[in-house]
Amino acid sequence: MLFALVSSSLWIVTSAYSIGYMRGLKEHSQTRYFCFFALALSATIGVAFSANLLTEMLSFATYPLVTHHQDEEARSSGRKYLLYIVGTSIGFVLPAMLISYNLAGTLEFARQGFLAGTGSKGLIGLLLILLIFGFAKAAIMPFHSWLPAAMVAPTPVSALLHAVAVVKVGVFSIVRVLTGVFGINLLLSFDFGPFIIFVASVTILVGSFIALTQDNLKRLLAFSTIAQLSYIVLGIGLLSPKGMTGGMVHIAMHAFGKITLFFCAGAIFVATGKRNISEMIGIGRRMPVTMAAFFIASLSIIGLPPCGGFISKWYLVLGSLEAHQMPILFVLLLSSLLNAAYFMPIVYKAFFCSPEETMFEKGVKEAPPFCVVPLVITALISMVLLFYPQPFFGLADMMVKSITGG
Repeated sequence: MLFALVSSSLWIVTSAYSIGYMRGLKEHSQTRYFCFFALALSATIGVAFSANLLTEMLSFATYPLVTHHQDEEARSSGRKYLLYIVGTSIGFVLPAMLISYNLAGTLEFARQGFLAGTGSKGLIGLLLILLIFGFAKAAIMPFHSWLPAAMVAPTPVSALLHAVAVVKVGVFSIVRVLTGVFGINLLLSFDFGPFIIFVASVTILVGSFIALTQDNLKRLLAFSTIAQLSYIVLGIGLLSPKGMTGGMVHIAMHAFGKITLFFCAGAIFVATGKRNISEMIGIGRRMPVTMAAFFIASLSIIGLPPCGGFISKWYLVLGSLEAHQMPILFVLLLSSLLNAAYFMPIVYKAFFCSPEETMFEKGVKEAPPFCVVPLVITALISMVLLFYPQPFFGLADMMVKSITGG
């Protein structure tokens, strides 16, 4: 319910934003675009309510969106997208499903997992590796490079991929596998938590360091997404109630913050044609609403009040203490500092520069209302979620109590 609620609600504002973006740039093949846009929503909701490991339509529904421009770069990125997403599903997930079915006689998710008592630690560990890395949609390193390549797609698609659909489906699938296939008790008994935490921590830190080096705004946001997704995996890997709650709540908090950032990037492109951060000095003077929303969303991703991202990261800190994983406190602190290091300079240069440094003429103004209104709505919701995190927090808490017996 939590994942379905996030997906379906954000799809409404993304659809409105798509109208402003696609019409503002007079994009071609808009009928095809909106057709596959709707199919992607259908597939995402199908994943949310799937009772087993057999659901997979999203990769093929989003492929035409990634390759929308139909030039050589789009085709190359599309091939890479399918190679990673579908290739890992066939090479990793399918064998794991066959082994799991042979062991347990079922692929139906169970509240305490269905693999307990069915195999040795070595075999269960192999299945864990196959299923964690097999969902390449989650962009866990080293199966992450499809995500920056997919930035060739129109910005609404990038927002769709990063905040709502593909990457969230990937990390949601990992959550479902860890809780519904293996089960928390099995992971605790075999002490697999540290492995999950290590994989997530490496992705968080490396993704954040790479984001620091990017000048293209969408690529920076892509690597930021790679890092942020692993907070969710990290929370589940802590195997503590507060950690798992923080991980699940981060699905919603990150979604509203990151989709706002992509909306802002697209609005800037529609209004100015600029893609690179180095070309955006002084843009806050010409597009104050867009850049104010960018600032708010940045605070949410960093994990600072007055935005909802603070809640999920706070619960990850509490979960680390609850699980006695002190090194994770360093990972969380360093990654938040890195988030600030690549977001705050953008905001500072947008607003606090001399008139001589401004790169924009007085004729530059905000993007069309269909672009601006959605990003204002999602930015405001990011702030509201700090004070009223329901129903997302309540659903996450119910899920954790259900699988832990609390």
